Amino acid sequence: MKIYKFLFFFILIFYFNAGLSAKNSFANQLTLTGPLVQGGLAIGYTDPGAEVYVDKRKIRVSKQGVFLIGFGRNAKNISTLQVRFPDTSEIVKILKIEMRTYDVQRIDGLPSKQVTPGPKELKRIKSDNAKIANIRRLDSPTASFNSGFQWPSIGPITSVFGSQRILNGKKRSPHNGVDVAAPRGSPILAAADGNVALVQKNMFFTGKTVMLDHGHGLSTVYVHMDKIFVTRGKPVRKGEIIGEVGSTGRATGPHLHWGVSLFDVHLDPSLLVGSMPKSTSIKK
Repeated sequence: MKIYKFLFFFILIFYFNAGLSAKNSFANQLTLTGPLVQGGLAIGYTDPGAEVYVDKRKIRVSKQGVFLIGFGRNAKNISTLQVRFPDTSEIVKILKIEMRTYDVQRIDGLPSKQVTPGPKELKRIKSDNAKIANIRRLDSPTASFNSGFQWPSIGPITSVFGSQRILNGKKRSPHNGVDVAAPRGSPILAAADGNVALVQKNMFFTGKTVMLDHGHGLSTVYVHMDKIFVTRGKPVRKGEIIGEVGSTGRATGPHLHWGVSLFDVHLDPSLLVGSMPKSTSIKK
């Protein structure tokens, strides 16, 4: 009888320790995917209920423990990530951000009023910028970005993220997206699942413009469109046609300007999707 009691006690301790090890193996987790580089977006995964801080700023964590970190064009080479778990323990990681060098892009032949706007145009630009800024302040709890991203248009890349722009010989703000040349009327696809947050048909610089909200402050913008096929407030799926390529606004020819932002931090769209597909067009 003593032997059976001993065996029962041994088995009980074994399963208790195994259960404890299994519990610990899934607790207090922290992983990051995505490039730690200027212009990059990192997706983090941690325990549900954990609090996440980046450089002491609290950021949204989904119910599943997913969060986003974005590194702007001029991000510093060091960032601090702090995760506080429900059991009061915490992890602090020092993130080393890869630095980049950027091209210089010269664009000539633009109408003078679009390079040096007058008072009337400046008032309109201010109104346009406010509308875009309002969308970039959205912090919706949905995580539509989990669908992943794809190129919204196919064609030669004529301008890359971060390049210093010189317009008609005058220095301007760096390019905050990617330009894809394509014939007028070529389809533009939603780069990821999201919600249509902005539809504007006549912005000064960007012409016909659509913005999608992908959750957690992540948004995409589609600029210089010829036609728009979506309605504000409606959901869209990754790969859904949302419009057609055009040259409305400040543009020298038909192309899509595609931008990605995490709140007001501009990110490099190409880092989300990789190389441009070899196919020369998207079928409608």
